Amino acid sequence: MALSGTAAQAQTVTSELFSSRRASQMTPPDSPLRRTAAELNDPLASPKLPENEQPAPPRTGPIPKYGLPAANGAAETGYDSLNRKRKQPKYYPGQARPKPPIGPGSPPRPAIASNTPLRLSIPPSQSAHKTPIPPAMAGTIVGQPPRKRLKIDDDPFGAVGDYAGSFLIKSAVELRGGYDTNPGRTSVPRGSPFYVIAPEFVAFSDWERHAVVADLRGSFTGYTNTFPPVAGVASSAPTNLDRPDFIGHVDGRLDVTHDTRLLGQARLNVATDNPGSPNVQAGLSRYPVYATFGGTLGVDQNFNRLQLSAGAALDRTVYQYSELTDGTSTSNDDRNYNQYGGLGRVSYDLMPGLKPFGEIVGNIRSHDLLVDRNGYQRNSSGGNVRAGTSFEFSRMLTGEVAVGWAARTYEDPRLLPLQGLLTSASLVWVATPLTTARFFATTSIDETTVPGVSGVLTHTYTAEVDHDFRRWLTVIGKFTWGTQQYQGNDRFDRFYSLSGDLIYKMSRALWLRGTLRRDWLDSNLPGNSTASTVVMLGVRVQN
Repeated sequence: MALSGTAAQAQTVTSELFSSRRASQMTPPDSPLRRTAAELNDPLASPKLPENEQPAPPRTGPIPKYGLPAANGAAETGYDSLNRKRKQPKYYPGQARPKPPIGPGSPPRPAIASNTPLRLSIPPSQSAHKTPIPPAMAGTIVGQPPRKRLKIDDDPFGAVGDYAGSFLIKSAVELRGGYDTNPGRTSVPRGSPFYVIAPEFVAFSDWERHAVVADLRGSFTGYTNTFPPVAGVASSAPTNLDRPDFIGHVDGRLDVTHDTRLLGQARLNVATDNPGSPNVQAGLSRYPVYATFGGTLGVDQNFNRLQLSAGAALDRTVYQYSELTDGTSTSNDDRNYNQYGGLGRVSYDLMPGLKPFGEIVGNIRSHDLLVDRNGYQRNSSGGNVRAGTSFEFSRMLTGEVAVGWAARTYEDPRLLPLQGLLTSASLVWVATPLTTARFFATTSIDETTVPGVSGVLTHTYTAEVDHDFRRWLTVIGKFTWGTQQYQGNDRFDRFYSLSGDLIYKMSRALWLRGTLRRDWLDSNLPGNSTASTVVMLGVRVQN
């Protein structure tokens, strides 16, 4: 009995001692680390001291604690060094979930077949060998608004250009070579190889108000063969057929107010008479070059939907001396003239995409010499009236079309008045994103030196279709036809041209281009009809 009480008492003491030791070894919740033996034996550090036995706080204040506690700033999900209960991460539908780490308790890996090649290296990720994007450009900085999506480039192989101040400048040069079966457009064809050098320069202003645009394009065509006169054959082609060509203009707009704008243009055109033209003299060693330069100044005023435009124009045409095969030269001063004119236009914005207009143009041509080489007075006055509309239908069909009447009277009573129907059009039809069709129509009254002829009324119509087999491979088909009516003469010409171009765009800066063209001139006067075939291959370098 005594033995039993002693054993029970000893068992109770042992249990209390074990419980107190286990409690003393447990990590308190306010400590991130396990306590050492010295801390366990320190009565001041024990949390189980009664209240009356707790030490008084120090007079200097609480002892400061330095550093950051464990797991400071940890998120609600993921790993925590204090082994607290964490929230389960949420995944969006279709989002890939991370694979569990490999270690004890991981699911077994699938067995590798004996015939499967062993991969010795880790495959590169999707971002390998790619230039890293700064966070500011990627739009991943917290608080930064998302980056604005760039506009789709309509022409991925077009010239990019360079900025010079506030002007965007684009330049290009084309180098072409080929063969022309009849470069002089004579009744007896004689062919020659040729080359073409064609530079281009375009500059646009990038201003909030006002605007300036410069468009300069030129070319020089050189022929390697010469064409000496043939005995017994009447030919109007010079011995040297080299010809320059340049057309350039600078347009400006000054926005005075929201509804008032001042417009201006300076222009220059350098060229020669067309091969086969009756204006070409016989016995020339080369084509005489002429230059037409001038300018226009006008104003546009809007009254709600009504727009009024008015302007004045001044142009001068000057011919150089004609060089003959016998070494002499003749003057072309009788072909030099000044042209003074004005224009007025009224248009009304009837509805979105439809804007009808009416236009009137008048001018006076005054020659340097009162009488030309054949004894005719070439001074004249005339103009044209036309009406039409500009339109835009769902951005698929845009342009302008007009019809009217053109007339011109001459001081010499022997020269009959020249008049006829005027047609003008500029249409663009975007049939598909890869196919575009264009149509152009122009009418002009040209000067001539043919005796008894007042002038030439010329109508020209052009249809063109561009198709991209790929963005870098484009084919262009073009057909041009027109008429030339010589007022005061029985001559009436019809001309046609059919061409095909294939363009291979190697990059934004380099294009390859091949051209095949066939030209016809059908005249009602015998001996004036001609035909020619042109083949060209070239390269275009642009910036």
